[in-house]
Amino acid sequence: MTASPRDDALPRHDWTLAEVEALFDLPFAELIFRAMSVHRRWFDPTEVQMCQLLSVKTGGCAENCGYCSQSAHFDTGLAASRLMDAEAVIADAARAKAGGAQRFCMGAAWRDLKDRDVPKVAAMISGVKALGLETCATLGMLTPPQAKALREAGLDYYNHNLDTGPDYYETVVTTRTYQERLDTLGHVRDAGIAVCCGGIVGMGEARRDRAGLLHQLATLPKHPESVPINGLVPIAGTPLGDLIRAEGQLDGLEFVRTVAVARLVCPKSMVRLSAGREGMSRELQALCLTAGANSIFVGGKLLTTPLPGESEDQRLFRDLGLRPMTSPEPALAG
Repeated sequence: MTASPRDDALPRHDWTLAEVEALFDLPFAELIFRAMSVHRRWFDPTEVQMCQLLSVKTGGCAENCGYCSQSAHFDTGLAASRLMDAEAVIADAARAKAGGAQRFCMGAAWRDLKDRDVPKVAAMISGVKALGLETCATLGMLTPPQAKALREAGLDYYNHNLDTGPDYYETVVTTRTYQERLDTLGHVRDAGIAVCCGGIVGMGEARRDRAGLLHQLATLPKHPESVPINGLVPIAGTPLGDLIRAEGQLDGLEFVRTVAVARLVCPKSMVRLSAGREGMSRELQALCLTAGANSIFVGGKLLTTPLPGESEDQRLFRDLGLRPMTSPEPALAG
């Protein structure tokens, strides 16, 4: 690997898998130095975006994602619920804004969005947007007309993760293909919505699979504006949760490497420290933020899994000298 940090700071779409793997293999200090240099090229390193995610329809999902408590295929003790009313969602968003959130995300446990639910979801989006919050939704697969309707309602971002690299994908889920995920990302792009797309690490995959995920993101025609990096929260009753509970979770330094490589291959993207933060030490979170993560989920809960509380996050920000983001996102600015 011969590229300098300055070269790495310019977005590329021609990464090879071997090049991404070579980044993972760099000495830890060198990798973090390169990631920090790229981060400073595009972002203020003292700023972090705060996001909050609400489950607007929980449980009963037809997908068999092996990590998910909301799948109808697994007995995790989670009760299914109906789609929330827009008024209740907007009230939750107002509380999130009062607590410091800058982006509000709405997630529904569906395989795909049904046309009958589009008006209700659109009302949620427009109401949250009217509060002055950035809007994001994750609702499963979309058709082109549905994506257009969400954009017209004021949706800024659509989240649709690839989960893992293509070679490990069928170990994680078999009810939806990798290409179907890519197709939904295309529909989102065509509608003019920014893309939020990342994955989950620590599901028993190899380093090559983590590199494969980031290679897929880095070689899309346009990089996702947001790249969430989730650490698996092993939930009893899910196949991957039971596996990891038995074999042990991913090493923390390997998680940091994943964050740093994400920053290098998608330099202008928001790199979001997502699920799994509750189980991380303050020191591990600080390393992730140093390595290029510049967005976190707050609010004490991420769909059905826990997050640190507001006081813990405020103390971490204070001790690290961080503040809520005010700078514009460079990927959205062009």
